[in-house]
Amino acid sequence: MHLIVGLGNPGREYAGSRHNLGFQVVEALSRRLKAAKPIQKHWSLCAVADYKGKQVMLAQPLTYMNLSGRAVIELMRNNNVDLLNLLFVYDDLDLPQGSIRMRKKGGSAGHRGIQSIIDTLGSADFPRLRIGIGKPPDGMEGSDYVLQVIDPGELVLINEALNKAVEAILLFVDEGLEAAMNNFNQGLLSSD
Repeated sequence: MHLIVGLGNPGREYAGSRHNLGFQVVEALSRRLKAAKPIQKHWSLCAVADYKGKQVMLAQPLTYMNLSGRAVIELMRNNNVDLLNLLFVYDDLDLPQGSIRMRKKGGSAGHRGIQSIIDTLGSADFPRLRIGIGKPPDGMEGSDYVLQVIDPGELVLINEALNKAVEAILLFVDEGLEAAMNNFNQGLLSSD
């Protein structure tokens, strides 16, 4: 089984925020795969789909971003998922807006959801897909920026990134992380 975990915050007040791009990717992927209706279990909203003969679980942790590790450990324990078949999807301030980047492993770079997962799993050796949201305007804190609703002027770039992310995840499930990285990290400097 492949487990795709989109990070975000539950609740209407966070819907449409930059910090919920992981949720948006999972929702887009769910529509693309015609996944079963999501149900709440393992501290997450989960849906299951098949892609090219492989079972894929799509999850949105309901623990809030900073406690994502709590949901992830429950998902892994209850679904017998190997770390190599696990993929986290989340927003990244350090990438240009509208870009995506896949990595095999790495630190949290200050992302509290990823830090929670690293702390809970005791490892940073897991695949991830980051969606660039760019830097906040001068004078604005990063924490305020990520919780803002995406500005309508940003939607074209963000929607392109969401579409690329869905394609990258499908390639990850079908052919593995290396193939997805080779196809979707082009033009980005990488040592991973």
